[in-house]
Amino acid sequence: MLVTIVFSIFFALYGIVIGSFVNVLILRLPIKESITLKRSHCMTCGHTLSWYELIPLFSYLFLGGKCRHCKAHISVQYPIVEAANGIIYVVVFLAKGITLETFLYCLCASALLALSVIDWRTQEIPLGFNIFILILGLVRLFTDISNWSQYVIGLFAVSVFLLLINLVTKGRGIGHGDIKLMAATGLLMGWKLITVAFIMACIIGTVVHLIRMAVKKAGRKLAFGPYLSMGIFIAMIWGEQLVSWYL
Repeated sequence: MLVTIVFSIFFALYGIVIGSFVNVLILRLPIKESITLKRSHCMTCGHTLSWYELIPLFSYLFLGGKCRHCKAHISVQYPIVEAANGIIYVVVFLAKGITLETFLYCLCASALLALSVIDWRTQEIPLGFNIFILILGLVRLFTDISNWSQYVIGLFAVSVFLLLINLVTKGRGIGHGDIKLMAATGLLMGWKLITVAFIMACIIGTVVHLIRMAVKKAGRKLAFGPYLSMGIFIAMIWGEQLVSWYL
């Protein structure tokens, strides 16, 4: 129990720190701003932030949610994303233990969190996220080469189906970013889990969007990336149990 608590704290802190970088991706990628060459700064006045203004979670609380230089309000997105990423890392650790799969899933989850927020706002999934997840999938493939077929099949299991929908509807039914996301995560997770992920995404997406249409009068068009990400995360944590229960 003590070891579990210690590792949970480690994964929480590690996740919070990575969550800070996730915020950078969310804010800069849509506006084509460099994530490596430009130092962290206030998005309102451009003031370059000092080190003590960059401590995840604590800096937001210490500054009272305002820029120290121009006093503009800092979006609550910062602490929410950082805390959410920390919680996600702990959940993955508790479900999978200390394994290579855990670290690959944690990194994938961070990418899913970032692309979900971006897709929700812009209805576009930056290609870099799918390439990153594909690289994680290749690592998974080559470190479990004896089961290579399940990962290679996973690469095509859902993505080919979505590609057919894209072709039949001439791009109106599903976006290319969604197709690439399911291909990359399919390589990482294998065909069984990516199938579970897609089913869960369809269920969640249908229920949530119908509610949004009824309550907020949302249109029929939706960003599917966040729902796919939810389905993928559910499959990461509980997918094997769901497959076993179904069989």
